[in-house]
Amino acid sequence: MRRGPLQSGEKVQFTDRKSNKITDQLVPGGVTQTSHGIIRHDDVIGMSEGGIVTTVSAKREDQFDARHPQRDANKPWKGTRAIGGWQFAVMRPRMADYILSMPRGAQIMYPKDIAQVLELGDIRAGARVLESGAGSGAMSLHLLDAVTDRGSLTTIELRPDFARVAEANATLYYGFRPQWWTLEVGDFDSVAATLPEHHYDRIVLDMLDPWNRLEQAYRVIAPGGVLVAYITTTTQMSRMAEALRDSQHWTEPQIQETMERNWKAQGLAVRPDHQMIGHTGFLVISRAMAPGCDALRKRERATKDTSTDIDSLTPDERRDALEDLELRDISDRKLRKVLRDLQMQQQHLDDVAGDDGDADSAQ
Repeated sequence: MRRGPLQSGEKVQFTDRKSNKITDQLVPGGVTQTSHGIIRHDDVIGMSEGGIVTTVSAKREDQFDARHPQRDANKPWKGTRAIGGWQFAVMRPRMADYILSMPRGAQIMYPKDIAQVLELGDIRAGARVLESGAGSGAMSLHLLDAVTDRGSLTTIELRPDFARVAEANATLYYGFRPQWWTLEVGDFDSVAATLPEHHYDRIVLDMLDPWNRLEQAYRVIAPGGVLVAYITTTTQMSRMAEALRDSQHWTEPQIQETMERNWKAQGLAVRPDHQMIGHTGFLVISRAMAPGCDALRKRERATKDTSTDIDSLTPDERRDALEDLELRDISDRKLRKVLRDLQMQQQHLDDVAGDDGDADSAQ
């Protein structure tokens, strides 16, 4: 946690009165471009966090980029946007701000999903965590923060370029490369095969086919350890859940997704924001059983078939199996009750229609 005056080399976040945010690194003599002029970094370095900085005109000769003198010649409105005098509050970015603004090679996991990974995965100080799929480092940063230097994080990334991006983002965030982080390049199975057996307390998988990695994951995770898989599609989610069940080494998977919606509150005008972050991915969470112990499973009805594809059946088989494959299950007893209720309502409707007919005849 950095404290005190803002220093050269730090990342800072500029926020104006309209909540527009710009994240940049402070460099002596550097500037940050805004739509209302430029922010001089020399004005910010040494400032207390939470201070106010004012932009200056980008058209001043001492700040003008002479390399492109004619760039805005035919855009007169650009001159008004370059006028200074616009105020920004200066803060050190939160980690959520940092990961949303950091350079990325792969799509990052959203903060709403990362928070659930940390909570449901029970990832905390001192834990030994194995992560597969570094991407741009968003999840890695949170894992590093959660385990602290009392624990350890081992990350396996298939692509060397993604590994470099993740490592650079973590180094810039901390100001140094975390010593409790081991970053390995290669495929999960090959690297995991070199890791000690039953060593890791938690495993986080962010990859296309986590169901194919369960054998090595079970070998390296400690009994009772938590596995969290982040996957984006329903087909991936279904395959992962069934693979966990079939292996008998993992508890019944818990599956969830998280929606995020902001609200606006100004006096009596209180309403949800028009935009929200909907589906980004599913979390599949399971725990490792002890060696030699099969996971307990809920008993399914013998006649219940939830796996046969109805399109693979012949017409006769499809007709016979239709009741078992029906998604909206209803017992025979409940069905008889529904039919009785409907018959009574129909009878009442017929009686009303008959009474109306008799009244018309009488008239």
